[in-house]
Amino acid sequence: MQVANALRAAILTKVFKAGDKLPSRAELAKKYEVAPMTVQNALRELRDEGLIVSRQGSGVFVRERTERPVGLRPHIERAFEAEHVTIDFAGFSGETLQGVMQEPLDKIRIGRLTPASINIRMLVPDTTQPWAIPCQVEDLQDSPGFRKRMEEIMRRHTLAIVDNVQELGDLGLVKDVTVEIKVHRAAPLFKLYLLNNEEAFFGFYPVREHVIRFDGEPKPIYDLVGKEAILFHHSVTDDDTSTGSQYVEQARMWFDSMWSTVASEYSR
Repeated sequence: MQVANALRAAILTKVFKAGDKLPSRAELAKKYEVAPMTVQNALRELRDEGLIVSRQGSGVFVRERTERPVGLRPHIERAFEAEHVTIDFAGFSGETLQGVMQEPLDKIRIGRLTPASINIRMLVPDTTQPWAIPCQVEDLQDSPGFRKRMEEIMRRHTLAIVDNVQELGDLGLVKDVTVEIKVHRAAPLFKLYLLNNEEAFFGFYPVREHVIRFDGEPKPIYDLVGKEAILFHHSVTDDDTSTGSQYVEQARMWFDSMWSTVASEYSR
């Protein structure tokens, strides 16, 4: 993890620029005084985040235009270094968000991070209402059985976030904690993360067919595949007319409008 963090920082701060070839595994192992396998694992993590690409016979290179796409995890971790942390999420189940929040929350528990406040809002689809997508392959109709399954997954991940963050407030580790969930009736065709009102991450959910068993019977479903959603990154700059600044502002405006109009409180 330390090697991955060091290389990630070097890439994001342009020490290694887009298109640059990274040192060999042996050179990196010597520099960081670790085993080559440790370097290989670190490179695998950066590759999964979209920061680097391996070219057979040539080596490992910094991916062109590394600001798009990028991995969410390092940005979430940096967001928790702020005094006041705000995260707005709109998407399907919250599974990815729960996963990437574990490390910064653990750092708060041991005193390595000390935010004064954490405010999290999650906007997810209403599983009690029929869905246009996901749907049955045979007739494109809503699948109550699939919605029931997704309710269990969504409930597990979103409520885990609620419990883990509120615990920090209960323990007195964070002075001000707010975690809210609202549901809406629109099909969740994309995922959106807003971090501290300074960064936005956006990705489309591809629709894929796969077979799920309900009561022992196979059922083909057109499903949304979150793991295939590449996130694109936009951040606020000193120029409020820049694409990044305008994108973050418009994303926040969209989220707030959904939150304050058609969304309703999630019934736990």
